[in-house]
Amino acid sequence: MLAKKKLGFWRFLRASLLLCSLFVCVNYAISVATVYHFSRPQTLTQADAAIVLGAAAWDKRPSPVFRERINHALTLYRSGLIKKILFTGGSSKTGFMSEAAVARRYAIKNGIAKEDIIYENQSRDTWQNLVNAQIEANNNDINTVIIVSDPFHLARAKLMANDLGLNAQVSATPTTRYTATYSKLRFLAQESYLLMLYEWTQFTTDSAKLKNLFQHIF
Repeated sequence: MLAKKKLGFWRFLRASLLLCSLFVCVNYAISVATVYHFSRPQTLTQADAAIVLGAAAWDKRPSPVFRERINHALTLYRSGLIKKILFTGGSSKTGFMSEAAVARRYAIKNGIAKEDIIYENQSRDTWQNLVNAQIEANNNDINTVIIVSDPFHLARAKLMANDLGLNAQVSATPTTRYTATYSKLRFLAQESYLLMLYEWTQFTTDSAKLKNLFQHIF
């Protein structure tokens, strides 16, 4: 009898592990498809501003990745799709210019009017980029935005923007430093994992909120 119970337990454990593995694989596959979908060119409508997500800056120069994001925002501005550009990103080292300040300097050098540039220089990651951008948007009567970043970064940015209540479209840079097949696949895999992790985190947070609500009700 004891042997049968042990056998039943191990069968149950194995089945549970298989189901969990299947769930993770399916969830990851959905994340890959979502990341790929948002990396494709999107049909855009006119918006109040572009939010340029921060990236590395080298002293007073934007890194190649950041430069492509800035250039794409300048293209949207010159085409008339946006009226203002909102740069985001703090400084990785004390005493150095923030990413947003570097982007602002670059944009002004390329003919963008100072009054059409807004920036925040405190954020350190994508979530903080968008939280601080939302504050600046509210302070400057910006109601609609186009988020600019690398192609595979946009799915996660879009989901975060939705959670923050931003009325946001997304637009991928037409060029990226991830040109080799291996680099593209690695970036796709990384962003798909981060998207899945973010969704799980949000689900866990929402579940905790629901649990607290029910405890107060009952």
